[in-house]
Amino acid sequence: MSKSAVLITGAGPTGLVLAYWLARRGVRVRLIDKTAEAGTTSRAVAVQARTLELYRQLGLAAAVVEQGLQFKALNLWARGERVGHFEVGEIGRGLSPYPYILSFPQDLHERLLIDRLRAIGVEVERNTELLGYQDTGPAVRARIRRKDGQEEEIEADYLAGCDGARSTVRHGLGATFHGGTYERTFYVADAVMRGPAADQELHIALDDADFLAVFPMKGEGRVRLIGTVKRESEDQPDPTWEDISPIAIQRLRLTVDRVNWFSTYRVHHRVTDRFRRGRVFLAGDAAHIHSPAGGQGMNTGIGDAVNLAWKLAEVLGGSANESLLDTYEPERIAFARRLVATTDAAFSFATREGRIARAVRLGIAPRVVPRLFSRPRVRRFLFRTASQIRVRYRQSALSEGSAGAVHGGDRLPWVAGLDNFAPLASLGWQVHVYGGASPALADRCSARSLPLHRFEWGPGAEDAGLRRDALYLLRPDGYVALADPGASVTNLERYLENRGLAPRRG
Repeated sequence: MSKSAVLITGAGPTGLVLAYWLARRGVRVRLIDKTAEAGTTSRAVAVQARTLELYRQLGLAAAVVEQGLQFKALNLWARGERVGHFEVGEIGRGLSPYPYILSFPQDLHERLLIDRLRAIGVEVERNTELLGYQDTGPAVRARIRRKDGQEEEIEADYLAGCDGARSTVRHGLGATFHGGTYERTFYVADAVMRGPAADQELHIALDDADFLAVFPMKGEGRVRLIGTVKRESEDQPDPTWEDISPIAIQRLRLTVDRVNWFSTYRVHHRVTDRFRRGRVFLAGDAAHIHSPAGGQGMNTGIGDAVNLAWKLAEVLGGSANESLLDTYEPERIAFARRLVATTDAAFSFATREGRIARAVRLGIAPRVVPRLFSRPRVRRFLFRTASQIRVRYRQSALSEGSAGAVHGGDRLPWVAGLDNFAPLASLGWQVHVYGGASPALADRCSARSLPLHRFEWGPGAEDAGLRRDALYLLRPDGYVALADPGASVTNLERYLENRGLAPRRG
């Protein structure tokens, strides 16, 4: 029987990021996937700021930004008329080192992650399927079928199901997957087009019984389309490009030069009732699926992966009690439920049929949305929400205290002039002080092998909501664990002792 610290099933972005973080921390992983090769088609294209911040910790952000395309503007259309044009190039300036939304298709995304994993000695085991597993208490015993058809038994400390909406791991847990399915059939296409909406900007078109989103990608006239299939073609077993609803495309005056690939799918909105049982975890689409509204799906799965990865690494490395893993489900399931609820509302608005729905979508929204979006406060709020930099864990058992406007559980605010995110590349616990740190605190951090980073106090730190001379204990994922305005050594020690934490340098 072979042994591994963590067995990961599913090599989409969620499983790949989980494996990469763990491997970077020296954890032995096996990553299996039942497909023969990495995907060459995908719906996901948007990479949000919070994902790029986490990728910077892993040394991935620069490559993603270089290969991706920044959205310059968002356009709203109604019945073929442009009713709103909003510049969004750096809508989040001052809030993140990545103040934009990036277009980077999932297939290229996966290829980058696979290459980085290979460089550190981790290969995706293709054509390898999880047949079943048992949590024995001290370990997980899993049966897999390898590419050669032979079955193998693996003993792992933990099993992570990143195996998508039809997750074998979730079924094995007996977890429910409540939610629903939208009525219409949608398509996704990679195409080369000409016309006003093929201008490397994002376009959302609302119509009487049609919906179209045009996502820009790198390459002259290259776009990713998401739209609806014609009603009369929805029951066909294999709809083609000729079966799409063409109204919105025609009204946007788009000419199709080439369709590189085309696929249809049904959109679901579901959240499992548990993200963990014992030594088995769920992440990504295995735990939650929702509409493409807001470009949140892939980013949320990556957020799951990072949250789980650092906790597994701390426990397996002996730096934390196993109780640390109890915080994974409550932190991520709460966010998933809110996300599914909000994206469901937005997508229903854009696609619902009926006289009243059409009146709101085509009559009221085109007048109200541009006015709202023209307000700087609304634009900043929308960036914080879509970028996921507003995601926080204030109710978590790991979160304590407040100093300034920053609470335990908040993402560390970025301070542009200080670049206080740079130390997060250690992937370990650390203490930040903005201003002066006492000798006692410095000595205690040194004795704990806990890195202490001192930053000069200034207007940037104050504007970010930080408090002068306060102590901020940061988790490996860049969220504040303890915020203590008095920078008390006693409070720091008590926090670590009560939670069974013995942080080590990353």
